[in-house]
Amino acid sequence: MSPLSPQNAPLPQQENQMLDAKPNGTKDDSRDFSACPVTGEGSPVAPGDGRLAHAPADHPAVPTRKVGILIANLGTPDGYDYWSMRRYLNEFLSDRRVIDYSPWIWQPLLQLVILSKRPFSSGANYKSIWNEDKGESPLMTITKEQTAGIAAEMQRRYGDRVVVDFCMRYGNPSTKSKVQEMVAQGCERILFFPLYPQYAGATTATANDQFFRALQAEKWQPSVRVVPPYYDDSRYIAALAGSVRQAWDALEEKPEVLVASYHGVPKRYLMEGDPYHCQCQKTSRLLREQLGWAPEQIVTTFQSRFGPEEWLKPYTVEEVARLAESGVKRLAVIAPAFSADCIETLEEINEEIRESFEEAGGESFTYIPCLNADEAHLMALSDVITDNLRGWIEPSAD
Repeated sequence: MSPLSPQNAPLPQQENQMLDAKPNGTKDDSRDFSACPVTGEGSPVAPGDGRLAHAPADHPAVPTRKVGILIANLGTPDGYDYWSMRRYLNEFLSDRRVIDYSPWIWQPLLQLVILSKRPFSSGANYKSIWNEDKGESPLMTITKEQTAGIAAEMQRRYGDRVVVDFCMRYGNPSTKSKVQEMVAQGCERILFFPLYPQYAGATTATANDQFFRALQAEKWQPSVRVVPPYYDDSRYIAALAGSVRQAWDALEEKPEVLVASYHGVPKRYLMEGDPYHCQCQKTSRLLREQLGWAPEQIVTTFQSRFGPEEWLKPYTVEEVARLAESGVKRLAVIAPAFSADCIETLEEINEEIRESFEEAGGESFTYIPCLNADEAHLMALSDVITDNLRGWIEPSAD
């Protein structure tokens, strides 16, 4: 078909009046266009100005066109009390990407047994790490810091042409609410960035699912892109290696082994085609190569097993005990799959897994924090974002 055929021809001017209509009568200058009619915020363009230079006087104000950058993390409860924990755990454990058993079997067990007990134990774990000063979990605090740092760098690179915000897959702020806010601010393009270096159906895919569901509710859907996993990105690997070197330099007696502990998933997921296991192994290998270490100096393990199924092995809690029993006295643990410290790192690794190592005869346990809002990490993430914005928007010349 010819590009000039009637099917591909531009719409006649009279059919394209949404943003290109001639003013209909005299513009009513008494109207207030200082705020967006949807959100009450921002700087929308009024009919007769800018992109609405040819719009009729009764056309609603439209926000200035922008590009949105929406960062996504797993989520956090609003508090560590029973009902806050129950709401959070119910949303999390009802996700079929996380637990894919038949709802006819799983939901009665979840609602009647698990959610009657687990909110108490999980709430106690969250209480032990809670940021009481800010009334939020460490994951929320760190995610806010990451977003602020990335937003500052994006402002430097792109000025006011971009909007940066974050959402959570479970809990607040919800993905849907943040998509609505970005659209109302004039984001006609949104780059969605799940902060999971390695892809997994239970993390990256479910975050994407929620993002796509949020788009279904929009009358004017933005164009979208999703940032792919960055498990082998040289800038991410360099940031990981830098954190290990920094930890090593601070210790008089160096650890004998570094355990790279990743969040686990059922082994069945690997056999069904999930690439997570392979991407974790590659991250560990690239980290070892960046550090210039021998293969035996880094061990890859998997934590946070849940339920009776076999998960990816070796299990971290068992492997650290085995290392201690084999004679390893000094051990360090890093969690490359987590972009921010959370319950799985601050409580599970730094308490439960530490105890397993020490009870088996280990003497010195070092937990290396996640990259969090470290400058090298934020620059690596900003560079990944810039790579994925190309073709949409380019950094300023300066």
